[in-house]
Amino acid sequence: MKKATKKKHQKHKLKKQSPLLILLIPIVIITAYIILQNKEQVQEKPPKKQEPKVQLVPTQYLPIYKAAEKKYGVPWYVLAAHHRVETRFSTMDPMISPVGAEGPMQFMPCTFVGWSHPTCTGKGVGNIPEKEKEDPVVIHKYGGYGVDANGDGKADIWNLEDAVFSAANYLSQNGAAEGNLKEAIYSYNHSDDYVNEVLHYARLYKKDE
Repeated sequence: MKKATKKKHQKHKLKKQSPLLILLIPIVIITAYIILQNKEQVQEKPPKKQEPKVQLVPTQYLPIYKAAEKKYGVPWYVLAAHHRVETRFSTMDPMISPVGAEGPMQFMPCTFVGWSHPTCTGKGVGNIPEKEKEDPVVIHKYGGYGVDANGDGKADIWNLEDAVFSAANYLSQNGAAEGNLKEAIYSYNHSDDYVNEVLHYARLYKKDE
């Protein structure tokens, strides 16, 4: 008789507890769901953006920059910076700008050959015959900046050595050799943003020398 009473009492106690258990189940499920969601969000958090790596100066070009520095007094890292900004070290294809600048260092033909050339007007594309464009005698006659750096008898706007020496010649005559880098770079391309970009890379390349 006592056992039956005890079982009845336990059964009655479970009945009292069951509504509480039913109420707790959704709370437990919701809590578990929130914890899992938070965990997934932490795991799926996107990685931090890495700063783009600076394009290093191709080692095969260093002798050209340094030879031009020796001749014209323009720091090699400034020439490297120009090359980087103008054509990403000659990797752009084609190396002709929308306004008509040509070659690795992006010279306007009339700047390369000389603005005194009879076809040179406007932005400086001109209508210069190819033979005249690379003739050192013609360039000297019209006051251009083109240089035959490799001694092959041609001042070739498309040849890297000639182009770098020509850029050094231009920058030197516009103040770079005296340390007026900003003025010289601005004369190369009349843009403050351009000046800042060239000087940015020049500082980086100087630091890594």
